[in-house]
Amino acid sequence: MMTTMYYFSGTGNSLAVAKGISRDIGECELVPLGSAAAAPGVIVPAADRVGIVSPVYFAGLPSIVADFSGRLDLSGVRYAFGVMTMGGSGGSSALRQLDAILKGGPGTRGLDSGFSVRMPGNYLLLYNSPGGKKCEAMLLDADRSMHEIAGAVRKEAKMTIPWSPLQSIIHRMMYPRFVAGVHEADRSFSVDDRCSSCGTCAEVCPVGNIRMDGGHPTWLHHCEQCLACMHLCPTEAIQAGKKTEGRARYHHPGIGIADLKGQSGKPPSK
Repeated sequence: MMTTMYYFSGTGNSLAVAKGISRDIGECELVPLGSAAAAPGVIVPAADRVGIVSPVYFAGLPSIVADFSGRLDLSGVRYAFGVMTMGGSGGSSALRQLDAILKGGPGTRGLDSGFSVRMPGNYLLLYNSPGGKKCEAMLLDADRSMHEIAGAVRKEAKMTIPWSPLQSIIHRMMYPRFVAGVHEADRSFSVDDRCSSCGTCAEVCPVGNIRMDGGHPTWLHHCEQCLACMHLCPTEAIQAGKKTEGRARYHHPGIGIADLKGQSGKPPSK
């Protein structure tokens, strides 16, 4: 039974969840969504089961995940599922958005089930990422959730995606504004004199949005606000104004920088 999971991951949370589930379900292919999205036209997976693993942004999907899902034809798939990773809430509204996009797409087939996994948040523009025992406890809970999700996928369990009035309100009020400005959000990003010209930021960007000019990053304005560049810079040289200075950086402890490189399927721009 072949399973394909498409994942989008900035700091490793969604990749860690995809890996954790794949270990428990057996024959499984993990595909970076940024790379898969580069293919033109309708995308028809050659798999029995298909999953989409994604973070939640403002109670909705990252822009690239929404666009990719709208080209995904799952009409020939036995079982389709979504998994949302999130620092707070919004999982059910993002799953409902994904289900609606898939039903409105070329395959007119939605999700059979949807799951949410709480992970340490990483949205540096608003808050510090949790550390210490709080982070450890969240990751242990996430590991348990991965095993439960894998069991449901193996059984091809079908379930109704829950509806949350509060999440729906947040989605309607905040998500459209977020999506409208997300690609240009990198205009607030800058690099300070701690930059060592290592190029890590360009290598880990899951959409190939960074070009190295004269040894320093230039953002190309198709940003997804995953903030991988900020979190994974080894010298913490990338900021978005004063608000990110001194805030703790984060990446999933089970995912290394090498695991996150090359998701876009493009060589880093020089």
